[in-house]
Amino acid sequence: MVEFWAAALALSILLYVLLDGFDLGVGLLFPFAPDETGRRAMLVAISPVWDGNETWLVISAATLFGAFPMVFSILLPAFYLPMFLMLGGLVLRGVAFEFRYKTQRFRWLWDSGFVAGSYVAAFIQGTAVGAIVLGLPIENGVYVGGPLGWASPFALLCGVGLCIGYAMIGACWIAGKDTGLLREFGFRVLPGLIAALLVFLVAVFIHALVIDLPVLHRWIERPILLIFPLIGLAAFHALVRSVRRRDDRYLFTAGATIFIAAFATLAGSFLPYILPFTLTIEEAAAPHASLAFLFWGAGLFVLPLTLAYTVAVYFVFRGKLRPDSEYH
Repeated sequence: MVEFWAAALALSILLYVLLDGFDLGVGLLFPFAPDETGRRAMLVAISPVWDGNETWLVISAATLFGAFPMVFSILLPAFYLPMFLMLGGLVLRGVAFEFRYKTQRFRWLWDSGFVAGSYVAAFIQGTAVGAIVLGLPIENGVYVGGPLGWASPFALLCGVGLCIGYAMIGACWIAGKDTGLLREFGFRVLPGLIAALLVFLVAVFIHALVIDLPVLHRWIERPILLIFPLIGLAAFHALVRSVRRRDDRYLFTAGATIFIAAFATLAGSFLPYILPFTLTIEEAAAPHASLAFLFWGAGLFVLPLTLAYTVAVYFVFRGKLRPDSEYH
């Protein structure tokens, strides 16, 4: 049961970062769209899937609460402020998405809300990941770092990096979904975003060496983990090649593979810890009876049904956008 719920949590987090990541990335690119037609095409590209993508955030939080309550009790006090900001950003995005369609006079206001919500949510998520990788101040299973204990330079740098990554995969998505100006826009911004992501990776690696980040030692202890960065490097090469050739067939696949490789590198570096390097998966898990009880409901029905729904939606709305498509 412990292994099952650890795998379920990892899958739900990965799917959220990957799927909601690209539609957050579209929000990050929204102010740079060439015109109103381009902005509407951007929203058309994500309108069938964006709210379903956020379902994986709910499943991740519910899995953490039910299967690993000790982790939930540590992370919630640690990230009270950023989590409120992130949820506010996600709510603002959803409201702005709907209201901008209904107005002409105040469309600029809702566009600003959509962009601001996207930037806040993406930056907070990256900062949270950076803070967890760096290590939170925990004593006797209790967070003791104060309201801003998560806000280290390394964590803030990771927040910027995730914004760049989300924007990159968002550009991959819109370039692959359109055949006209939006496709050209995606291919135009991708070289700069790829370069910015490479600069970030070099900067964060150097910073990690300077502060002697504990997770780096796991790569020496487990050289097999280097296979994931190599996969990511191959995906980078495929992405650059696709951009140069203006070939959108494997554009999003290459971008997604970069994210998957990064996630697998971190997850493999943490094991058997769920909070590096203070709490193992076994120590954090709920009692076996609780995990078994959750399995017969959420494990057998909620997770498979949500996964099936996600696959069905992406299958139904596959292919290119029609020129006359609207997001309402």
